[in-house]
Amino acid sequence: MANFLFVLSKDDNQAVTRCFQFAQIAHSKGHQVDIFFIEDGVMWADSTRDWTENTTTGDCPNDYLPYLVENEIPIGV
Repeated sequence: MANFLFVLSKDDNQAVTRCFQFAQIAHSKGHQVDIFFIEDGVMWADSTRDWTENTTTGDCPNDYLPYLVENEIPIGV
């Protein structure tokens, strides 16, 4: 088992979607996962954000966020 820290520094829908997706994949494979928002990424700590905006591949942050919440993945700001 490995430890992963995913750091999001952009206020970008595609970046947060990939961050959440990779965190979910790593956790589902049994790894310890933490997420941290820095710089412009802290804008995603706002619970009123639109988490349903699709990326160019058709997925969105909300496709992965429920898993992260249900599994109590730490998200720091």
